[in-house]
Amino acid sequence: MAEIVASTRSAIPQEPPRRYSPMAEFWQRFSQNVLAVLGLLIIIAFLFVGLFAPWLAPYSHTDQDLANTEASPSLAHPLGTDRVGRDQFSRLIWGARTALIVAPTSVIIGLTLGLLLGSAAGYFGGWVDTIIMRISDVLFAFPGLLFAMLIASTLQPRIESWLLSIEAAKPFVRSGYAEFFVVIAALSLVGWPGIARIIRGQILTLREQPFIEAAQAVGVPSWRILTHHLLPNALTPIIVSLSMGMGGAILAESTLSFYGIGIQPPTASWGAMIINNFQFWRTPSAPWMVWAPGLTVGVLVFAFNFVGDGLNEALNPRRS
Repeated sequence: MAEIVASTRSAIPQEPPRRYSPMAEFWQRFSQNVLAVLGLLIIIAFLFVGLFAPWLAPYSHTDQDLANTEASPSLAHPLGTDRVGRDQFSRLIWGARTALIVAPTSVIIGLTLGLLLGSAAGYFGGWVDTIIMRISDVLFAFPGLLFAMLIASTLQPRIESWLLSIEAAKPFVRSGYAEFFVVIAALSLVGWPGIARIIRGQILTLREQPFIEAAQAVGVPSWRILTHHLLPNALTPIIVSLSMGMGGAILAESTLSFYGIGIQPPTASWGAMIINNFQFWRTPSAPWMVWAPGLTVGVLVFAFNFVGDGLNEALNPRRS
């Protein structure tokens, strides 16, 4: 009787195992990392605040109230005011917009340079690889932040003086956009060598695979092999480094502004807020004005690092 029941059950067609889409599988693995999900929520909040800063901030970041300077936190000014009466809570919100402009732009430019140069070095090899890697070695010989400070401090005065000599460009300088340009350029030049090395290593591994040799054998152009076969299969470590690079760019921008060679007042920047209010740490309002931007930068850096760890585990499940 047991044999009949077993044969009957085996005769019933079994439902195939349910398969999820690649995106659903990715999210299932990513969501298992609680810190990564928390970091993602913090980043989403940061993007929201940066995009809608003009509508979220109760005051403009340039408004001054000289009759209410260095005020303690209150309902009207949750984080107090600075020495010229600017609302620090509003400047903290506007600082998110500054970080939102500088960090993604510099990372994307550095990523583009790194992808182009790293792909060329890994695929063509020879003198192309030698030149590109020696340039990256020279850049790696300097600490990244110090090199960015050197570039920003030397370029900014020359660029601003050159633009001020052009009548049509004077509003561009006075509005602070020249500072954005210099900081973005400095961080981009510092950031591309690391990405170039990562993509070069991936290309060197993949170009020996049979499907690449088959594509070369049938006469597929080199640019098509790079864009359609090599780069799509080498993007996983780039995505992870891109996430972590965002946190590093935010920290670097704040550091440059802290040392007075980045984004300067009246434009809101978290680093400039720290250094401008640091000398008033003895006053009742100053601890809030110093700690608020500092903690914001620290939380965002940790958030991007947590998301990077989550992406690494989700995109490389066999390594986790």
